[in-house]
Amino acid sequence: MKNVKVLGTGCANCKRTLQLIEQVASEQGAEIELEKVEDIGDIMSYGVMSTPGVVVDGEVVHAGGVPDHKSVAGWLA
Repeated sequence: MKNVKVLGTGCANCKRTLQLIEQVASEQGAEIELEKVEDIGDIMSYGVMSTPGVVVDGEVVHAGGVPDHKSVAGWLA
């Protein structure tokens, strides 16, 4: 099971990113642990300066803007 964190303070793009990850995981039948991180200190600890950020198994894989479907599918594969 992959641990996926969406880093962001609750903006529309952060919410879309969270929904997209849930959608792709469902399509792939992937088991993930999805967490929303909204604390600025926690977000900064990952070195992410623009949100939304995405962390998969402790590694930052995306920062700034909503990722595309293909990228999310690759992270969850």
